[in-house]
Amino acid sequence: MTAQNTMTTTPAAAAAATAPMPMPPRGAAQPAASPQQRTGLVLIGLLALWAVLVPWLVDASPIEQNLRNQLAAPGAAQWLGTDVLGRSWLARLAHATQLSLGMAVLAALSAAVPGTLLGVLAAWRGGHVERTLVMLADAVLAIPGLLLVLLIAALAPGQLWALYVSMATALWVEYFRVCRAMARPVLAGDAVQASRLLGFGRVYVLRRHLWPALAPTLGTLLAFTTAQAVLALAALGFVGVGAQAPTAELGLMITEAMPYYEEAPWLIAAPTIVLLWLVAALMLVQPEREAA
Repeated sequence: MTAQNTMTTTPAAAAAATAPMPMPPRGAAQPAASPQQRTGLVLIGLLALWAVLVPWLVDASPIEQNLRNQLAAPGAAQWLGTDVLGRSWLARLAHATQLSLGMAVLAALSAAVPGTLLGVLAAWRGGHVERTLVMLADAVLAIPGLLLVLLIAALAPGQLWALYVSMATALWVEYFRVCRAMARPVLAGDAVQASRLLGFGRVYVLRRHLWPALAPTLGTLLAFTTAQAVLALAALGFVGVGAQAPTAELGLMITEAMPYYEEAPWLIAAPTIVLLWLVAALMLVQPEREAA
């Protein structure tokens, strides 16, 4: 029996219908962020601020070449040195951070919206609608995520829009499955049945019952999928399927620096540190799990 058709009045729902229903305060206090989450947010904020400010503070282009200044060591003129084409490694690293973080957040949000809505729709409607959506999600899930990204990205090599579409396509299933699983018991619960008997509409049920139940988990899932998107984008750039030169991207920068790791080890160290920083910060943003 689906959540939409559960209109049979249970004793608890009948009691709630005959008694005044307590209205939760609109400004209900939300759980304070833990020290771990605050640390993660600070780390992400610092990295994003650095990536935005560096192009304004450093008068250097990420693609401008200077072959007379190849593989220069870090110094006052070039804080992170230059690559084999004489390009400023600091300018390229800042632009690569903007690209990786911006595209990962955009892909995760683009996956979260349809995934959440479809998950709630499947739990609410049930029946043929739910079965169709579950079959669609299973079909996408049958293909490994990175392989799906590779297949779509291969249709338009080096195009950023293809990378964005492929990552969003691979990530929405996670939101769908989680939201469907969490929404079903909420919609079948006595509180929702009582709200319907009292004449409250769908918007009220979504705002008062579903959203408070889904929001904490969605926040955790958003941080996790953003980290997945960062790693996927770096992996694609590393194997040469993602962003193409002269675009500055973390995985591509690591690939470009690998032949010169003995002469200029700082070139490969800088994007690796930024990548680790970014993924670790996103993992810290996730809520701490309570001990069993």
